[in-house]
Amino acid sequence: MTPFRGIALKLASVFCFVIMAALIKAASDEVPPGEAVFFRSFFALPIIFIWLARRHEFTAGLRVKSPMGHVWRGMIGASAMFLNFYALALLPLPEATAIGYASPLLLVIFAAMFAGENVRLFRFSAVLAGLVGVIVVLLPRITVLQGAPDPLEQLGAMVALGGACLAAIVQLHVRNMVRSESTTSIVFWFSTSCTLAGLLTIPFSDWVMPSPIVATFLIFGGLIGGIAQVCLTSCYRYADASLLAPFDYASMLFALIIGYTVFGEVPTLPMLIGASIVIAAGIAIILRERALGLSAERRRKTDSI
Repeated sequence: MTPFRGIALKLASVFCFVIMAALIKAASDEVPPGEAVFFRSFFALPIIFIWLARRHEFTAGLRVKSPMGHVWRGMIGASAMFLNFYALALLPLPEATAIGYASPLLLVIFAAMFAGENVRLFRFSAVLAGLVGVIVVLLPRITVLQGAPDPLEQLGAMVALGGACLAAIVQLHVRNMVRSESTTSIVFWFSTSCTLAGLLTIPFSDWVMPSPIVATFLIFGGLIGGIAQVCLTSCYRYADASLLAPFDYASMLFALIIGYTVFGEVPTLPMLIGASIVIAAGIAIILRERALGLSAERRRKTDSI
């Protein structure tokens, strides 16, 4: 039953992240992205405090061995969050979600370029196919194939792609951090760093006193974002990452439902086709790597007999 608990937590985290994105999008007409980053991060902290206290890991959550590692993680992660929130203000929710799927594909490329990871032909081919899917999503926003594109939607597409690039860099950085830092400390200091980063945008953006309804959206966005982070971190205690990874793509289903019912966003055919290609490529990579991992494990067991 343990893997099912991990899957349930993973799906809960995906659902909560989409709800959080929808709340941030609903507030985006009134508040700038930097202010949204602050609310999202600051109101996630109480959830993280409670989680650390319940696990008796509050001290571990504060302890760091590489302060500069956390500084870089916070700077890059906060920038990615800023771009993603800005993209939500300019694009339909499902479209912003689909472009965000470029992140794990770019991670493979960056890992090969900067970490010296060996990328097999199958995975490289799947990454190329996935990037074609991202281009299919982007084309209507950046070309004249379907008439003159809206300048703001053009900007949104580029911003969303930039956010995906930074998210991939963050994931590569976190891979190195976990060698010396605890997961709890990475989670805690990331939210703290993003809170401070959000505050630093005050001189450079038009922060406003949000209306009561928008303030409610922002506060609940932070709280739900904190719950999502806790669920995401906890799910790996019960199931392998390779088993849980495909469930990330459930976010598209949630985004389509919420985008249509809440924002009246009807998905376009290029978006659906492109997202399907990206999801298929991502799942192919995950299943292939899982199969290779199982094969390697069987070889190790055979060699030890």
